Amino acid sequence: MSMTSDYSPRVISELSDGVLTLTLNAPATGNALDVAMTEALADALETVNRMPGVRCLVLRSSGKHFCTGGNVKDMRSGHDLMEGAIEEVRDRLRLSLHRITRAMQGLDVPSIAAVNGAAVGAGFDLTLMCDIRIADENARFAESFLRLGLVSGIGGAWFLARIVGVAKAMELTLTSEFLDAHKALELKIVSSVVKSGELDHAALDMARRIAANPPIATRMAKRLVRDSAEVSLPVALEMAASLQAMLLCGPEHKAAVTRFLEQRAMNQERV
Repeated sequence: MSMTSDYSPRVISELSDGVLTLTLNAPATGNALDVAMTEALADALETVNRMPGVRCLVLRSSGKHFCTGGNVKDMRSGHDLMEGAIEEVRDRLRLSLHRITRAMQGLDVPSIAAVNGAAVGAGFDLTLMCDIRIADENARFAESFLRLGLVSGIGGAWFLARIVGVAKAMELTLTSEFLDAHKALELKIVSSVVKSGELDHAALDMARRIAANPPIATRMAKRLVRDSAEVSLPVALEMAASLQAMLLCGPEHKAAVTRFLEQRAMNQERV
């Protein structure tokens, strides 16, 4: 079953077979995170945990760029996110742009970024918020804020350091270096690189494989991996025991075991 809706013309939402695809749809601006795009994407993301049919999220874009970050023309004119005094801009970042960061970090379901082109500045940081990143061979990445005399205002420093380590995150930030898809793969920023034209298929294939797993266990598995990276081993073991106990005593696990044994019996009969 497939269902499509628009949170605004800037974000297109489609749900099919447990996979929710959100498409950034402002190719004329490079899918820049202006106020309209920010609000539309935040609105879409904040509904995901209330959608029981969603088992995996794919974030993609239309046009040749994934997301080019802030709109430089707006920066020059002082409009949009940049309008007003320091206090006003800070509050707008907290109440608008940070909605995306909080929603992405709070997602219960796994998320995949399908990066088709330039992911620059806040656009790069947006990909880092996803659990998995798949890149088209033409994709490019840059933590490029210093080129414009800025720092990441959406949380990129937090995400990047956890993915590549503090020293490499420092280098990428201070040099504003552009990375091609294969260099991003070498640094483990992306998990795979695919040929041009194959990105959507690759991302949806992975999303459907994830969505085919038991949904409660999948959400707990995501939570356990993410949270275990931030805590000591004793705390991680306690979390693992608690989550595993809930699953072992639940109907989803018992149904999965029954399916597994039935499938194994069928395979043995064929031999």
